[in-house]
Amino acid sequence: MIVLKVDMLVKPGTETQCKEYIRAMQEHSRQEPGCLLYIGHQSIEDSRKFFFYEQYVDQAALDFHRNAPYFKQYVIGGLDGIMEHRTRDLCVTVE
Repeated sequence: MIVLKVDMLVKPGTETQCKEYIRAMQEHSRQEPGCLLYIGHQSIEDSRKFFFYEQYVDQAALDFHRNAPYFKQYVIGGLDGIMEHRTRDLCVTVE
C-alpha cells in the first residue's frame, strides 16, 4: 500500500474555494478502483491549513489518480492557483 499526505497552506480568503475543490476531489477519487482512502482535512487552529490523506493499493493506482481529468481540473487548475505552500509525503506502510 502507498500512502500520500499532502499539506497545503492556501491564500487568505480562499478557504471556501479550497473546501469546494476538496469535496469534488473526494467524490471522484473515492470511486477509483485502486483508491482505498481519500480524505481532505482542514485545521481547526488555522483555517488556511488543509491536508489530504490518501491510500492507494500501489503506484499504478496513484498514477491513475494523478492522470485523471478531475485531478487536472480541481488540483492543477484549481488548488494549485490558491496555494501559498504545499508539501508532500509519499510513504509505504510498515509491515
